Amino acid sequence: MRHLLLALTALTLPAVAQAQEARSVATKPAALEADGIPAVPLDLVDATRPYMEFRTAGFVDWDPVTRAMLVSTRFGNVAQLHTVKAPGMARRQISFEPEPLRGTYLPGDGTLVVAKDIGGNEFFQLYTLKDGKLNLLTDGKSRNGLNAVSKDGKWIAYSSTRRNGADSDLYVMNPRDPATNRLVKEVKGGGWAVADFAPGNGSAVVANYVSVTKTDLYWLDLASGAMTAIGNHKNSVAYGGAQFAADGSLWVTSDEGSDFQRLGTLDPKSGKFTAKSPEKKWDVESFDIADDGSFIAYTVNEAGVSKLKLLDPKSGAVREVTGLPSGTIGGVNIAPWGTIGLTVSSAKVPADAYAVDPQTLAVTRWTESETGGLDPSVNVEPEFVEVKSFDGEPVSGFLYRPDAAKFPGKRPLIVNIHGGPEGQSTPGFRGRTNYLLNELGVAVFYPNVRGSTGFGKRFVSLDNGPFLRENSVKDIGAFLDRLEADPAIDKDRIAVQGGSYGGYMCYATAIRYGGRFKAADCIVAISNFVTFLENTQSYRRDLRRVEYGDERDPKQRAKLLEISPLTQIDKLSIPLLVVTGANDPRVPKSEADQAVAAVRAKGRTAWHLIGNNEGHGFAKKENADYQFWTELMFWKANLLGQK
Repeated sequence: MRHLLLALTALTLPAVAQAQEARSVATKPAALEADGIPAVPLDLVDATRPYMEFRTAGFVDWDPVTRAMLVSTRFGNVAQLHTVKAPGMARRQISFEPEPLRGTYLPGDGTLVVAKDIGGNEFFQLYTLKDGKLNLLTDGKSRNGLNAVSKDGKWIAYSSTRRNGADSDLYVMNPRDPATNRLVKEVKGGGWAVADFAPGNGSAVVANYVSVTKTDLYWLDLASGAMTAIGNHKNSVAYGGAQFAADGSLWVTSDEGSDFQRLGTLDPKSGKFTAKSPEKKWDVESFDIADDGSFIAYTVNEAGVSKLKLLDPKSGAVREVTGLPSGTIGGVNIAPWGTIGLTVSSAKVPADAYAVDPQTLAVTRWTESETGGLDPSVNVEPEFVEVKSFDGEPVSGFLYRPDAAKFPGKRPLIVNIHGGPEGQSTPGFRGRTNYLLNELGVAVFYPNVRGSTGFGKRFVSLDNGPFLRENSVKDIGAFLDRLEADPAIDKDRIAVQGGSYGGYMCYATAIRYGGRFKAADCIVAISNFVTFLENTQSYRRDLRRVEYGDERDPKQRAKLLEISPLTQIDKLSIPLLVVTGANDPRVPKSEADQAVAAVRAKGRTAWHLIGNNEGHGFAKKENADYQFWTELMFWKANLLGQK
């Protein structure tokens, strides 16, 4: 009997050991593939947990009936819509979907129209949302975008690719009666949208986004479909936010006659733009007009920091709102009764919803998002860094330094490059990255290389096409010269990270400056410009050709191949982490697959994390958490030298 017991014990020992090992690692979400990536230890999960539990609350709209605020926030796996009846009151969830939603109330009766895709594929469908239930308005298959709402709330305008999958035709509908759906204009290209209904709802202003420096505006008769150009379309002018005021005047932002976007009026007949905002430098990013026309709220981007200002259209007087936290402002929307709603995100705290009284400029915080029990006051404020690049061009970024008292000596650094390329790094809340700063003592630098928005149309055009593309890569070299000379930075422990176009930059800088980097984390990244352009969704292909180059042109194709990271992958000698969304319509999964295969074929390290229910970046909390834990393991092994 004793021998039998010993034999049984011996047989069970491997199973016990396996069970113990299983309990020591985190459960990987079912939709993730961790190719070549070690399991995440539970002690890492436990150590980081508070940093995973922050929330944000983004202002969405005002309920015209109840005067409640509509916000987007996450209490489960993805962000959903909630209402807040008054400042500081509880968020009441009103949508219950497995995917995030965006939406708006219609003036008058408060019908709520929302948009939702599946698994990040960006083939958005439009719905009405009532009592937690969705009612489909579109065809369920094409890509649809909610464009504009008439002032009386009777009509919505939207764009849709339903005709051929590529062109964003224009439709109108009374969403209370989907049978009223009507195609008003067939167009060619994927950048079309109705900007606003003209008074009376018989006409509309239409925008065709050609590139970051060119948007063509048109006047569209909604009955006949007749469309006429506003202004001279031979000129490259970027317009934004076309909106009619109560007196019938058309307001836009425009860079006509300026390096920056200014707020002003546009005559639809002559195409003449008249600037009304006083700023000579920095872009006016967004605006909204009070229903009675008494004021216009607009935001100015000053090197990444937002300023909210109110313009009196009659006198031209401008007042600045000074009571908001310093950071980035989004979602500005004026309620029918005049209160301004908006979202503010700062380095110290997550994004939250605020209101501003237009008379007194008093600021009221409506939500206070959770921080996982952490003290947000310890979060690091960034330092503005500006250098001259290889050709003398000034480029800048934001450097987050760990607390020197807690982490003395030279600190490791991650260079995190934004996407776009028509994007911008701004001093907002860093979420999970605060763990790197506050607990591991890792500094993080967010550069704005040439081609970034926020610094004028000249600067945003400095990387256009294949022949100027690598100049933005050279900008990283200038930043490295500055950062390596910093006495608080360990020049022997620097890594690079980036997503989307920043993912291309991640590959490209890892190849060019591999001897100065320890590792690279490239997320939803372009690896070959030619295959990217050939395989990105058809509705956005021409838009990307304007920025990157046209792969159909032999000279451009040759240059695109020359500068593509995949062409030079033999030079990539540092460990690589690649993160991919399997449903990504912008940068297809094949871009990651071919890069990982090429690196591994050379016998080098490439971890590959794939989200089978994700698109252009991980939107689901469980996946985003696991991505961060994977990145931490990668940094510990390859940047920090920890096991």
